[in-house]
Amino acid sequence: MNHKVLQTLEFDKIINILTGYATTELGKERCAALTPMEDESSILNAQDQTQDALTRIYKRGNVSFLGVSDLKPSLMRLRMKGTLGAGELLRIAALLETVKNAVDYGVRPEEELELGIDSLDEMFESLIPLPDLLHEIRRCIVSEEEFNDDASPTLKSIRRSIRQTNQKIHTQLTAMISSSSNQEKLQDAIVTMRNGRYCIPVKQEYRSSFQGMIHDQSASGNTLFIEPMAVVTLNNELKELEGKEQSEIERILSVLSEQAAFGVDDLAHNQEVLICLDFIFAKAKYAKDLDASKPIFREDGVINIKQGRHPLLDQKKVVPINVSLGKDFSMLIVTGPNTGGKTVSLKTVGLLTLMGQSGLHIPAFQGSSLGIFREVFADIGDEQSIEQNLSTFSSHMTNIVSIIQQAHKDSLVLLDELCGGTDPIEGAALAISILNDLHDRGVKTMATTHYSELKMFALSTDDIENASCEFDVETLSPTYRLMIGIPGKSNAFAISKKLGLDNHIIENASEQIDESVKDFESILADLEQSKQTIEQEQEEIFEYRKEIESLRKSLKNKQDNLTEKREKMLRDAREEAHNIISEAKEIADSTIREYNKLKKQKNNQNANKKMEHMRSDLRGRMNKLENQMAYKSKKKVNKRHDASDFQIGDQVYVSSLSLAGTVQTLPNAKGDLYVQMGMMRSLVNIKDLEITKTVKEVKKENQRNESRNRGRTAINKSSSIKPEINVMGMTVDEAIAQLDKYIDDACLANLNQITVVHGKGTGALRKGLHTYFKQLKKQKRISGYRDGEYGEGDLGVTVVML
Repeated sequence: MNHKVLQTLEFDKIINILTGYATTELGKERCAALTPMEDESSILNAQDQTQDALTRIYKRGNVSFLGVSDLKPSLMRLRMKGTLGAGELLRIAALLETVKNAVDYGVRPEEELELGIDSLDEMFESLIPLPDLLHEIRRCIVSEEEFNDDASPTLKSIRRSIRQTNQKIHTQLTAMISSSSNQEKLQDAIVTMRNGRYCIPVKQEYRSSFQGMIHDQSASGNTLFIEPMAVVTLNNELKELEGKEQSEIERILSVLSEQAAFGVDDLAHNQEVLICLDFIFAKAKYAKDLDASKPIFREDGVINIKQGRHPLLDQKKVVPINVSLGKDFSMLIVTGPNTGGKTVSLKTVGLLTLMGQSGLHIPAFQGSSLGIFREVFADIGDEQSIEQNLSTFSSHMTNIVSIIQQAHKDSLVLLDELCGGTDPIEGAALAISILNDLHDRGVKTMATTHYSELKMFALSTDDIENASCEFDVETLSPTYRLMIGIPGKSNAFAISKKLGLDNHIIENASEQIDESVKDFESILADLEQSKQTIEQEQEEIFEYRKEIESLRKSLKNKQDNLTEKREKMLRDAREEAHNIISEAKEIADSTIREYNKLKKQKNNQNANKKMEHMRSDLRGRMNKLENQMAYKSKKKVNKRHDASDFQIGDQVYVSSLSLAGTVQTLPNAKGDLYVQMGMMRSLVNIKDLEITKTVKEVKKENQRNESRNRGRTAINKSSSIKPEINVMGMTVDEAIAQLDKYIDDACLANLNQITVVHGKGTGALRKGLHTYFKQLKKQKRISGYRDGEYGEGDLGVTVVML
């Protein structure tokens, strides 16, 4: 694909917008390098990836790639057995956390997997989390300047010794500066640091009163910073311990680097996959914001764009166009007035073609089709002035000559104001000849022009079609709608008259025009008016069809539901009747056998009594079965209601259907109202209804349920919430998003105090969170906050009182 057309059609601006959707720098580079492809399988695969990413975004939201940075230099050092710094290892940890999140995001539910795998499943499944390496890095390293005490037993022991030595030094120096005999000899009663050594500020005149080493003096020379001999040994010991601490930290970094070196290939693979996913999801996010769709690519190169919009124009204001090219005709000639939208239509077709072949969705209706072209050529001049000169003509003609020499049947050619800026007669003849040449070679072409001769050329030549950009003479403004099949009418006289030009001047001008031209313009006007009327009627018919189809589906669903319910009721009735008949037969058989047996016992008084008892029992059981066989409602309407008793939202029982439902409308004059019974909505008379719950009772019950649910939520929270949250490594916005939910949960769990661990670092996170806590305090969500104290985490944590 020639690079000139990418600038002419402003494809570079599309790439700049796309780049802004990528999260990582490497993902942005991948976006910036995107160009149209020619291979069909590559284009279709790229479109599938964009579509599958867009589907995931709609179902699960966005996935973050914030933790991905360029690890290539670090990975190269690992391959050379080098040791990485704390910052490099933290970037590896951030990558692995992103991998973990991406793996979780990539898992699809079984109902989706039953539909088949998508183009991104393999990429998500190929990610390698390396949880052990992630855990070790996070366990050992807090920030680039801070290591965890528990990174190793040796480091923990060294730091304990450092704290103890510091305590001894502070104790001795504090005693020294607190002594009443030394008060007047000290410039300030403080302990300070000079050259990494603890010192006290002594006045120049009392230098001899303090034995020790001078490390510094003030600019005026009045104050000397002296390290007393009493703490020299302790300071030396502290320096030695700090050296050991640094050596142990370097050893820890070496061990972590060695562990990372074992997974260097996996890390490189993860980085590459995440960058690729960032690039694909950038395309999907752009498609979502653009309300774009996946185009169909046809082997015959047919273009059929439905409601296409130029992606660089305001999507709320741009007028969509319908364009077809390549099926019934291979060349489209667009005519119409200046600023009527001809150039925009031309650019829209070209730009959507480039976007589609780059794997980007296009801003058009679903089902729009594009061709796959090896080359796209465009000669489009942005100047919309009639004051063209020879130099402009020469510039365009040079471009057109180059296009004619390179164009072939797999090319798309876009020509704006073909052969404008020269003598109209010669320009029209030259334009027809150029278009003839391209047409004979089977080159798909779309051209705009003002020449009437080209309208006649399109009307009289097979495989070439006219199109026009609609213009509203009443408002003197274009509608920007593209009308295929009708050449554009010249509106010069109508516009001039509307603007106030005298009638005799317009009539005189009209007399200068040949009668055949006038007739042709009149026919064009009638055609345009007829097409507008037909299109308006077609739109109305389409809306009626949609409404009818919707009603038909709704009626069918209701009929299906009623049929299904009726069949179920019949099945249940048959089964119940069968059970009753079987039971009756069994009772009858049993009774007859007993009766016959007793009948043989002649003159037996007890037998007669027993037979009479059996006869009575049989009569009672048969009455019971008859009652079962008789149809009756499961529930009788015990009370008759007046129309005023019913309110919308009341729960009722429909006795004739033996169904419960909810009142949807108030009763009419006949006492009929609509009741919603599950998926069925039916008109029922109030005589057939019994109110089971009024709307007030329903609301009270809902409120009681909500109260119970809140209680259960608080109990659940109190059993699982921890009094500490770790937001280290997050941005201020990410940390606040985590804290919002956590503080709500902590309040539900009735915690009085929580600890927020944010680390020291540059202090930006701590500062941002303190600003956030101030706002919460004003809102009375918290009662106060403070920095952590010695033993709590110092400035690396903030304690918040709820």
